[in-house]
Amino acid sequence: MEVSWEQSVTDSINTIYLLFSAYLVFVMQLGFAMLCAGSVRAKNAMNIMLTNVVDAVVGSISYYLFGFAFAFGDGTNSNPFIGTTFFALKDIPNTSYDYSYFLYQWAFAIAVAGITSGSIAERTQFSAYLVFSFFLSGFVYPIVVHWVWSSNGWLSPSSDTLFGSGAIDFAGSGVVHLVGGIAGLWGSFIQGPRVGRFDAFGKPVPMRGHNATLVVLGTFLLWFGWFGFNPGSFGKILVAYPNTTDQGNWTGIGRTAVTTTLAGSTAGLTTLFGRRLLGGHWDALDACNGLLGGFVAITSGCSVVEPWAAIVCGFCAAWVLIGLNVLALKLQFDDPLEATQLHGGCGAWGLIFTGLFAKKDFVIQVYNSGEAGVVRPYGLLLGGGWGLIGCQVVELLAIVAWVSITMGPVFFALDKLKMLRISIDEEVAGLDISSHGGYAYATHPEENHPRFYADYMPIQGRNHS
Repeated sequence: MEVSWEQSVTDSINTIYLLFSAYLVFVMQLGFAMLCAGSVRAKNAMNIMLTNVVDAVVGSISYYLFGFAFAFGDGTNSNPFIGTTFFALKDIPNTSYDYSYFLYQWAFAIAVAGITSGSIAERTQFSAYLVFSFFLSGFVYPIVVHWVWSSNGWLSPSSDTLFGSGAIDFAGSGVVHLVGGIAGLWGSFIQGPRVGRFDAFGKPVPMRGHNATLVVLGTFLLWFGWFGFNPGSFGKILVAYPNTTDQGNWTGIGRTAVTTTLAGSTAGLTTLFGRRLLGGHWDALDACNGLLGGFVAITSGCSVVEPWAAIVCGFCAAWVLIGLNVLALKLQFDDPLEATQLHGGCGAWGLIFTGLFAKKDFVIQVYNSGEAGVVRPYGLLLGGGWGLIGCQVVELLAIVAWVSITMGPVFFALDKLKMLRISIDEEVAGLDISSHGGYAYATHPEENHPRFYADYMPIQGRNHS
């Protein structure tokens, strides 16, 4: 059957929008790389840069071979837990998915591994990154995607089997950020803190990142990429809402960009003043992390809440982050990028926030294309009943349990096999010199350290003789 030119134009515009969004989400890899590099010490900069590259390239192969199939495979054996078709993109494109959709979802998958690698920075063997990155982006993360984003997943809002609603996690506060945060929690917990992070009395010793410029650059790149992450999750821009004269997905996409911006900005501002009250100075790095915490939190409900609610979301996300950072120091938990607290804590708050503030009209527009007469649960505080908040809590608990029973044993096994943590000597010297052949920078401020791998090896010999 010949496709009409109107349909061809519609499909082309929707594909251009999705691909443009995929490219924006991919720019977040650059943001992660800059943020990570600036947040670690100079002697580990090359290591963290390479791990970001590895997350992308290993994630690409594993997501192509298995990940997309586990996430969206929907053949005759389809079930609510795991996808079973489309391995290595067999039978793609089809009526449901095409290559551009795969690319968009791939950009999300490699972001998850980037979150986790920040948690275990500055003390992890390089081979461990290869193992966990492949497993996380090829298996653990895609299963959660299938639950929430595949049309037949048990948590999916389009199947609305759970409590007559399904969980609303529009762009992945839970699916992406909570998964990455909990994986990082187990990696960091099993490894223990970096050498010298806590003194003999258990008091924290500051280990500042070496380059605030890179942190701010990375933060703005992530902000830029988030405009593909959240608004792009609509997938199609040319979908008109019935019963309106001039509204469609293009309206929702604009609103989603606005709520994203407001939540991040509010959280950044709140963190800036909150840390000023608690710590006594204006801290650029804390403000950047607060900003990102706001983005993480709004990612779940960005398309279904009013702009004023996004400000509430960002304000609370900032205090969740500040509180969890205080708790982490009390428990001697060391996450160099605060990734567990930021992506895990703010991601969890984002799921709960959506269950409280999702607006009825917006939920129907996003999940039922604005059809008249559709009734479904919405935000508890707006009178939408307990169905949606119940689903949000179930998603939160399911993700924590699933990632814990999969990634926990992986990190534990790597630790037992002596494949997880580097030796104390190598950690003190820095991963760049001990594992990667030299420093990231030609002129290094700590000149008493060896400059090249050839200088490092004789020192190692003396230490062991």
